[in-house]
Amino acid sequence: MAKKLFVLVSVLLIAVFVLTACGPTAPKEPSQEVTIVLWTKEGEADGGLQYVTSLTDAYTAAHPLVKFEVVNKDVETLREDFQTASLAGNPPDLLWTVSDHVGPFSVAGIIQPVDKLVDLTKYVESIKLGNDTWAVPISSGNHLMLLYNKDLVATAPKDTDELISVAQSITSGDTYGLVFNFTEPFWLAPWLGGFGGRVFAEDGVTPTLNTPAMVDTLQFLYDLKYTYKVMPAEADYNGADTLFKEGKAGMLINGDWSLGDYKTALGDKLGVAPLPMVKKTGKYPAPYTSGTYFMVPEGLAGDKLVAVQGFMNFATEEANQINMVTTLSRLPALKSALKAEIITTDPILKGSSEQMSYGTPMPVVLEMRCIWDAMKPEQQAVLSGSKSPTDAAAAMQAAAESCIKTLE
Repeated sequence: MAKKLFVLVSVLLIAVFVLTACGPTAPKEPSQEVTIVLWTKEGEADGGLQYVTSLTDAYTAAHPLVKFEVVNKDVETLREDFQTASLAGNPPDLLWTVSDHVGPFSVAGIIQPVDKLVDLTKYVESIKLGNDTWAVPISSGNHLMLLYNKDLVATAPKDTDELISVAQSITSGDTYGLVFNFTEPFWLAPWLGGFGGRVFAEDGVTPTLNTPAMVDTLQFLYDLKYTYKVMPAEADYNGADTLFKEGKAGMLINGDWSLGDYKTALGDKLGVAPLPMVKKTGKYPAPYTSGTYFMVPEGLAGDKLVAVQGFMNFATEEANQINMVTTLSRLPALKSALKAEIITTDPILKGSSEQMSYGTPMPVVLEMRCIWDAMKPEQQAVLSGSKSPTDAAAAMQAAAESCIKTLE
C-alpha cells in the first residue's frame, strides 16, 4: 500500500508541473505515436524506479503520442547489455545511467552528442569529451558520505582518530562501529583522496596507484578491520545495508542514492555528515561525484528523437528537479534547483551537499575501467589479510598498466 501511495503522490505532484515543459522553448511534438524504450539503473529498493515511471507517466499524460517502456538493469548489466544491443542494431531509445558509461559508450560510437538537445548552461556540470557533450545531467552527486544512527552516535566524528574512537565504543557482540561495502574500490577512492592520492597523473590517463598514499589508504582500511576491530569480518553492499537498518551498525558509508531508503528505515535517527578528515594529512576524503545522466543512442532520429528531447527537458525542469529532491533526497542537476530552500534548510540534504563540496569528478575516460579492475582484487586481498598494502599497491599499478596497453 505504501509503495502504491508513493507512486500516486509522485505522479500527482509531477502532473502539477507538466505545463512547465510546454513553454515556448519546448521541443515540437512527434508526428505519430511512438514508444520510447528507456533503460534505467534505478531500482525499486530506494524508490528510484517508481520515480522514473512517475515521470514517464506524467509526460505521457501531457503528450499522449509518447508512450514509454521502462526497464530496470543494474549498472554493470546495463553497460554490457547496451553495448551488445547496439552492436546488434537494436539498442533502447534512451538511457538513465551513471557518468562512467560515457567513456566506453562514446569511444565505441554508440551514443550521440547532446549539445543541441538541451540548454547545457543551466546544469551544475556536464560531461565533455573532445568537442562534444555526451550526457544530460539528471541529478548531482552520486557520492559517498557518512551516515550514522543517532541512537548510537551522538554527533558525527570530525577526524579519523575520532572515527576510530567512536566506532570502538559501539562495537560489541554483533553490533559494529562502522560498516561499508569493502568489496568494491568505489568505497576506497574517497580515502585515497584523503591521504593525498589520486588514480591518474596530471594527463588524466596514466595510472598512479603504486604510491605512499595508496599504501596508507590500504593500511588504514586494514587497521579498521584487524587492528581496531570495528568492522565485521565480511561486508558487501547488502550486508552493510542490513546491519545499518537493523540498528547493528553505528555508522555506515554509503551514497546519496540511499538517503530516501534510510530516511524511511531510521526516520529522525538518521544523521548525515561528510566523511571525517584524515588526521595524518589534514585532508578530507574526496568521494567521486557524478550524478545520473541521460544518454541518447547513436542513430536515434525522427519522431523518437523529438520525444526523447522533450522528455529530457521535462524531467529536468525546476519543478520536477525539486520534486526529485523531495522524493529521493538526491541533489538536483539544475543550478537553480540546487539553491532551493528544501536543500539549504534540510539537515540531511545539507550534509550531503557539504560532502559533495569535498568530492572530485569521476573520470570518464576509458582507462578508468582498467583502474577499477586493477584495484578491486588487491583491495579484497588486503582486507582478507592475504596481501600487504605495499604488495597490493604494486600489483594494482602493474595490472592497470597492463590493461591500459590493451586499449591502445
